[in-house]
Amino acid sequence: MNMHFELSTPPSQSTTLTATVVPSNQRSRFWPQHFGSIPQWLILEAHVFGWLDRLCADYHGGSWDFYTLDNGGAFIAPEADSDKKWSLFNTLNGNGADMSAEAAGITACLMAYSHHACRTESEAMTNHFYRLREYALHHPDSRAIFALID
Repeated sequence: MNMHFELSTPPSQSTTLTATVVPSNQRSRFWPQHFGSIPQWLILEAHVFGWLDRLCADYHGGSWDFYTLDNGGAFIAPEADSDKKWSLFNTLNGNGADMSAEAAGITACLMAYSHHACRTESEAMTNHFYRLREYALHHPDSRAIFALID
């Protein structure tokens, strides 16, 4: 039996995703609301911080912004004091890049989400990775993000 499927344009090519900053009075609900069904979700934030610490020699902690995406995704990124570029280097693949604070956060989240999805074998965590990846595909620093996570 032959079946014919029409391929539609993937959402990542037909729509642009929007990231919305989570207001400070809603931040305490961010992790349980978006990741609460994922095993060991409590350690995710620390793993994101750890990834940025590994990737960016100039990172020494600080305040982070929380974001939601209109595709159901969510991520965190260091607060941007200015338009200063962040220099990241991934020793695992030998790639380095300069990027915005938001892109640095996206990169650290993608690394943490990927490793957490593998560790927990959680489909929900895998879905979070792909939702953020879809946003990253159209980010101004997309090439830099993907060079680092490759």
